[in-house]
Parts: sequence; C-alpha cells; structure tokens
Amino acid sequence: MIIVMSPSSTDEDLKRVENAVESRGLRCHLSKGEERTIVGVIGDKKQISQLEVNMLPGVEKSVRITEKYKLVSREFHPQDSVVDVDGVKIGAGHLTVMAGPCAVESEEQLMEAAKCVKDGGAQFLRGGAFKPRTSPYDFQGLAEEGLKLLRKAGDAYGLKVVTEIVNQNDIDLIAKYADMFQIGARNMQNFQLLKEVGRSKKPVLLKRGLCATISEWLNAAEYIASEGNMNIVLCERGIRTYETFTRNTLDLSAVAAVKELSHLPIVVDPSHGTGRWQMVQPMSCAAIAAGADGLIIEVHPHPEVALSDGSQSLTPKNFNATMDKVRQIANLMGRE
Repeated sequence: MIIVMSPSSTDEDLKRVENAVESRGLRCHLSKGEERTIVGVIGDKKQISQLEVNMLPGVEKSVRITEKYKLVSREFHPQDSVVDVDGVKIGAGHLTVMAGPCAVESEEQLMEAAKCVKDGGAQFLRGGAFKPRTSPYDFQGLAEEGLKLLRKAGDAYGLKVVTEIVNQNDIDLIAKYADMFQIGARNMQNFQLLKEVGRSKKPVLLKRGLCATISEWLNAAEYIASEGNMNIVLCERGIRTYETFTRNTLDLSAVAAVKELSHLPIVVDPSHGTGRWQMVQPMSCAAIAAGADGLIIEVHPHPEVALSDGSQSLTPKNFNATMDKVRQIANLMGRE
C-alpha cells in the first residue's frame, strides 16, 4: 500500500499516519517529493488489508499496489531517483560511465586501464577481485590484493570503484575499498546476500539475472530496499535465449520498461550483453538512445592476453572511439 499525503498536510498529520501504520506491526518508508509526501507501507498482507487511513487528517488517498515490489515501484516514488556515489550522480539525466577490465590481473594492467577510462570520460573504475566463474579451473581473481589495487588505481585517477561481491561474509572487507557493490547476474536471487547489502547502506549495482524476468529483477531490488538501502542502480546485461551468435541477448526494451515501472536508475552492459567487442559501440549508442542512465563497459589495455572476457573487451583506442560516439548520441538526446 502507498498513502499519498495532501500538499497541505502537516508534520503532525504525517506522524499520525506513521503511528497508525506501526501500531499494526507494519513499516513505513517515506518518499518526499516537491509537492507531496508518499508513505510506503510494507509488512504482513493481512494487516495491510485491515489498515484504514483515508479518514486521517492530511491523507489524500491510499492505493493498493498490485505488484509484489513496492518500494522500488514508480507508484511509490513518482520522480526518478538519483543515486549519489560520493559526489558522482547516477540517474535523472546524468550520464554515468563505468569502465575497466573484467578481472584485476596486476597493478600494471589496472593502472593502464584506469588511465585509459579516465581519459575517455568514465567516472567509475570497474574490475573484479572475486570472480564467480563457470569453471572452477578458470581465474578466480586476486581477492583482497585485487581490492587494494582497485582502490589504489581509483584514487590515482580520481575514479570511484565498483566491484562484485559474491559472498555476504566479504561485505565489510569489500566496503573498505569499494564505493559501490556490484551484485552479478548469478547472484541476483541470492536473497541473503541482497538483504545484507541492503543493511550496509552502500550503493548497489544490481545486474539482471541470466534468465530473469523484469518483475523478478525488480523484486530482487525490493529485497535490498526493504532493508533500508534505496541506493540501487539496475543493470541490464543481456539474458539467455536461443541465439548463439551473441553471448546473451541484450534486452534494450528493459530500459523503457524499467523507466515505466520503477524510479530506480538503470545502466546497460553492452560487453556482457553481446560478448563481442565489435558490437559494444553500436549497443552503447543504442542504450543511451533508449534512455539508459549510463553504461558499464569492459576495457583492457591488452585484451588478447586477458585472463577473463578478452573477446568482449575494448582496447583503449576502441574505448575512446566508443565514448566519442556516445557523446554524440547523448548530445542529440539532450543528455549531460
């Protein structure tokens, strides 16, 4: 349920509503817009069904939300949300680029990549220190040493750091070095991990699962939001279909769908979405044209010797060319 307060409602009116909600063992989440305050009510469905607030002073109306996700819905928060990662804003017209290698391999590799993505206009350095790989014999990452290198490279070039977390026991460790957690496709429905990062309050980049519907994806975001963390950025990275030419099928219609259903920002990963570096540039441009709030792109100084995802990684030269094209599209769309 959402409770819409009237524009003339007072703080006392809002407090009465909160008391009525909490007296039934339910929880309130406030969304304060320029004109109205909306109270999101979550908890036991039976208790919500028995909640009557329309007669309380200052209440304009109450609305039952039919979707299972509440806090991340557009109904709860009509305005686009902006996620602020220590000064770098994602959403509501801001165009954000996250770029870097799939995996942190060495200090030399990462420093070269960080310089490249900074020069190209990225605001975030991405890179994996913990790598969930299909085969147990593939490179699994450098763990804490990789995190230290990410922080060092990020600080050296003025970049925020986003990196994947795969184990809830590593939250405190990764939080020491990263500005933003990434939940990968394989962990989109690792509900205990989602709850834990929700309690952490650190911004979260939530990738769509390999075969997840949009509703399942938004419900995964709801797990994070329900624990108090609304700093969520969604990431469309392609879904698995019958097509074999590309690594995944990049679903750019998901960008428009998310904009209709949710207030959360959404970025697109054309690297995993296609698996082919030649397709990253056109899909990056298409993503921005579709309304995406940003991109996350794999960039490696020497992709031919990369330990992970070399075939979908851009060289520094190709990254710069892609960013030039993206700027042209962004300008046409009136984007920053």
